[in-house]
Amino acid sequence: MTGYILHVESRPVGDEVLDEFNRWYEEVHLPEVVALDGFVSAVRYSPVKRGGPYITHYAIEGDPELAVKNVTAAAADGRLRMSDTVSMDPVPRVQIMKVAVEYRP
Repeated sequence: MTGYILHVESRPVGDEVLDEFNRWYEEVHLPEVVALDGFVSAVRYSPVKRGGPYITHYAIEGDPELAVKNVTAAAADGRLRMSDTVSMDPVPRVQIMKVAVEYRP
C-alpha cells in the first residue's frame, strides 16, 4: 500500500453518453494516468444512485505533488487524451489524500 492517493470525482455530461464515458475512462484514461511517473494503480467506483459522482483513487508512489504535476503536464501536451463526455459543470473534484490508518481485522 502506498501512502497517498489522488481522489477524483467526475460525472458524465449526460445519461446519453454514459457508456462512452465509462469506456473512455476505463480503456483510455486509467491506463494513461497509471503509466505516468508517480502512479502505481487505480480503483474506480460507480455510484449506486443515479446522479452521484464516479470516484477514482489513484495510488501514488513518492511525492504526490510531483505526481499531480505529471498529470497536469501530460494533459497540456496531449499525452492524456481527454473526452468531451466528462462534465465540466461541476468541474471534477481532485484531492490528494494521505493514508491516516489502515485497518484489516
